[in-house]
Amino acid sequence: MQNSYIARLTIGSWGLALATALSMPAFAQDEAESEQLAVADQFNLDPVSITATRNPVAAFNYPGMVSVIDREEMERRQPSSMDDVLGHLPGVEFTGGPRRTGEMPSIRGFSGADLVLLLDGARQNFLSGHSGRLFVDPSLLREAEVLRGSSSSLYGSGATGGVIELRTIGPDDILDPGDTIGLRTGVGGQSVNREWHATTTAAARPDENVGLLASVTRRASGRIKLGDGNTLTNTNDDIVSGLVKTDVTLGEHHNLEASAMFFNNDAREPINGQGAGGEDKVEKTIQNRTFRLSYSYDNPDESLINPQVTAYYTENSVEDLRLDDLGAGPEGERLFRRIETLGFRGENHSHFQLSESSDVTFTYGMEAHRDKQTGRVDGGSRDSVPDAESDYAGAFLQGEFSFREPFGALPGEFLVIPGVRYDYYKSRSDGAEDNKDTALSPRIGASYLPTDWSLLFASYGEAFRAPTFGELYPSGVHFQLPGFGVNNFVPNPDLKPQKTRTLEIGAGLDFEGIFEARDRFQIKGSRYWTKGEDFIDVEVVQPGPPACFPPNCNGTTQNVNVADAKLSGNEIEASYDHPRFRLAANYADIDGENEETGEKLGMLFPRRVNLDGTLKLPEFDSFVGWRILAADDFDKTDDPAEERDGYVVHDLYAGWVPQEGSLEGLRIDVGIDNVFDKTYAQTYTGAAEPGRNFKGMVSYTLTW
Repeated sequence: MQNSYIARLTIGSWGLALATALSMPAFAQDEAESEQLAVADQFNLDPVSITATRNPVAAFNYPGMVSVIDREEMERRQPSSMDDVLGHLPGVEFTGGPRRTGEMPSIRGFSGADLVLLLDGARQNFLSGHSGRLFVDPSLLREAEVLRGSSSSLYGSGATGGVIELRTIGPDDILDPGDTIGLRTGVGGQSVNREWHATTTAAARPDENVGLLASVTRRASGRIKLGDGNTLTNTNDDIVSGLVKTDVTLGEHHNLEASAMFFNNDAREPINGQGAGGEDKVEKTIQNRTFRLSYSYDNPDESLINPQVTAYYTENSVEDLRLDDLGAGPEGERLFRRIETLGFRGENHSHFQLSESSDVTFTYGMEAHRDKQTGRVDGGSRDSVPDAESDYAGAFLQGEFSFREPFGALPGEFLVIPGVRYDYYKSRSDGAEDNKDTALSPRIGASYLPTDWSLLFASYGEAFRAPTFGELYPSGVHFQLPGFGVNNFVPNPDLKPQKTRTLEIGAGLDFEGIFEARDRFQIKGSRYWTKGEDFIDVEVVQPGPPACFPPNCNGTTQNVNVADAKLSGNEIEASYDHPRFRLAANYADIDGENEETGEKLGMLFPRRVNLDGTLKLPEFDSFVGWRILAADDFDKTDDPAEERDGYVVHDLYAGWVPQEGSLEGLRIDVGIDNVFDKTYAQTYTGAAEPGRNFKGMVSYTLTW
């Protein structure tokens, strides 16, 4: 057994890193070295969340757990897929195996339709059993946020597990103030899957009121070397992705932004891209098209009217062409699945000062979107992917009340955030009755900061998730028992939405100037309990003798609402920033079960710790770092085949970012993932993770 991994690594690794860094000479801060601080300061930013409240709020002060990943951290990780960007966060797990096409995110045990995914505010609602969900290249991202826990009070259906919001780069990510034109180009690669990629981004600001950006990335990869010594073949990806964006200031304080993004992956792999996959081979075309137009009015002198309006259209599709007859269909069969989403969101922010020591910000608005699903097999209908449509509409109201020295007696600051949202939805498909319902999603959170270095918080929220097309309207054959009978899918338009109630409590500490004037230590953690009602599960009824006699033993498969369920877990995030180094760590665990039967449920994962230590070398415009992922044995499952051994995985990374001279604008990143070629596997995944991986990236930015 390996249950002592986390304790040994937490004490040993942090102790070694602290002893090494603190033994260095003090970092001088005189004027001659001020320019050298630029690299160090990139690691010492206080994260600000937009997703949590729809207003800028310090992530530490928010009464809940939210993580913000900026562009600098992404570049240090040299991500190839979204797992590389988000998979290290507490409470976040990516299942589906090493193929990027099969990656499925989960938050606090919820996955699929129980998560809201946003790309520049546009919903990404594509759902498939085995074809992944996040179709965006990391090279186009500026920032990512993960809001964990019940979030339907702001985001409606699907925010039972949380929200993942991705934001793409803009002209100001390339251009400095005063620049007119900028060009950034980069190339890189990694060994574990023979991947190479190249990115070119151009930006221009021909006028102070107009910004332009265009970016394109080509990424290609092949077979994947796994940590167990095997090679995952039939894994070819050829990706082309791009972004065009413009922002325009229309008169004073009126801002308009438009963007078009595309993602195209011509892959060759099994039709089920998750796990080790089957022996069959298909040509798979995965596409994402996202078009967006947004308007905002941001006048610092206007406290009551600050509207933001976004309209968008997204199209996600997967087309499979069978290259053999080793799968469930004949060679040459063509299967197609598409989800189109047309959406709109409008909100306003009004700020009032209640007194000299208190104020409030109200956020209120409306949101509506329509999903349309199309499924085809060789041009005809596809039973497992019914043609269907859903309409969603919601209205929300949230307040942020801030009280300094509350009630005139308590020290510090008190932040209360109540919110509520009302939603209506309706789904329809030929051959079955409509499914419609309403939901009310309240939430209240409170943070108390008795001092400028301490935090206590608590929150309660209710969330819901409407049934999906595949749950409401499945048809056709589920499986066949030769000579015995056939089991067919049966629609269930009477499904109720899944509902959850979550209680969360937590605390945090934030110290500055501990050993030096410019160091900072933060730690924040929480304990949460989630109770679910009307969870949607699959009910398979397959009769046999004496109830029936072969070959007439036909059965049914139907999605039904099942008994109550509960989930609970813990999360901790901590960091220490020093002019010479940065240490970061997080911890998470989770458990879940059906309250009536005691059976395990949810996308559970083992107790897990992530450690990240970075040594800053501003004299050389560089840094070096060491990451550790440690997980305990996993046995929170009723299926012995899903149990996993504990593991420890080490990564190394380094970067050089010249700050002046002829090489200013150059950036070189190198790294080694899974340094010791460790064999390990994620939960609910039938393949080992990648083995030792050498990676590198060189980019250059030129502006004038």
